[in-house]
Amino acid sequence: MTDFSAEQVVWTQVLKEAFGESVELQDEKGTTMVYDIAAEFEVNGQGYAILVQPDRQNEEYEVLRIVTADDGSLELATIDDDEEWENVSELYDELTFPEEDEY
Repeated sequence: MTDFSAEQVVWTQVLKEAFGESVELQDEKGTTMVYDIAAEFEVNGQGYAILVQPDRQNEEYEVLRIVTADDGSLELATIDDDEEWENVSELYDELTFPEEDEY
């Protein structure tokens, strides 16, 4: 059971409006990777981004927080809280692959 529900989701486009269809991120080793913005939404006022690698051979995705810096610019931040990450990931799965009602 997650703390978030599909009814709480507000779809947004703030990252796409600011950066376009993709973003470049640097990992802790300084390697730059390009990710497509697959989805972005808010839950309880907190923004989240779902990012995928453009080749999409690997169906895994990255879940990051959308935060506003002091200067008003948008940034992406790692979700350090495992429970929050799991809740957002499960919510995205629920929104993307809704369970079909069985007859």
